[in-house]
Amino acid sequence: MLIVGELINTSRKAVKEAVLNKDADFIKKLAQEQYDAGADYIDVNCGTMVNNEAEVMTWLVNCIQEQVEAPLCIDSPDAAVLDAGLALCKYDQPMLNSISDEDDRFDSILPIMLKHKAKVVALCMDSTGMPETAEDRVKVARNLYHKLTKAGVPDDDIYFDPLIKPVSSISTAGIEVLEAIKQIKSEFPDVHFTCGLSNISFGLPNRKVLNRLFAVQIMAVGMDGYVLDPTDKEMMGSLIASTTLLDQDEFNCDYLKAHRKGLYK
Repeated sequence: MLIVGELINTSRKAVKEAVLNKDADFIKKLAQEQYDAGADYIDVNCGTMVNNEAEVMTWLVNCIQEQVEAPLCIDSPDAAVLDAGLALCKYDQPMLNSISDEDDRFDSILPIMLKHKAKVVALCMDSTGMPETAEDRVKVARNLYHKLTKAGVPDDDIYFDPLIKPVSSISTAGIEVLEAIKQIKSEFPDVHFTCGLSNISFGLPNRKVLNRLFAVQIMAVGMDGYVLDPTDKEMMGSLIASTTLLDQDEFNCDYLKAHRKGLYK
């Protein structure tokens, strides 16, 4: 299981204010809290800073790496911003978030990904728009898989994002994602998955309950990566317990460690 901490994102009011005020201590504290809570990667997203995104990305990456020796997930649709962020990554293999099968986006981002030997989040979306059905997602994943592996990207570096939609607007949104993961995993057993989990509950009350239950459901069919708030103890506790129940936690070590850390109080 791979956890990508999502909290350093300028779409969040407090993070945007910290960036505008050059409050490095706030950013460092946020990075440390996520790392201590179990984040394997720290996501860095400043996409709302449209006039100086590359400059802000550079500042954020340097701030974070002054505080924690964690690998980073550089998050932007802009190839130049991705290049600026990835060039500064010091610790382990970085991750790029994200590429898709949209022609322009794929062609501009692939060279950046290869240049920095980054893991990649591959969105199951192409130039026709967002997917509706499981088969839509599988078709895009199949195209992306062949194009990425032909370019030399190892299966182990590919994280397919099936693009979760709210069940409040599409009642079958959860089922379609479950079926897509099963089919993609069946065709390409060595690739990985990740997702922006909280989309599933958008527009509904008690969102955390829906998020936790869906996280466990998709893990059972192959999901092994999550972009989320790792300081959410109930979510992290549920994910770790699920790995234990699915025989992904040797000797129950992670579950017992989580118990000792107080995740189940």
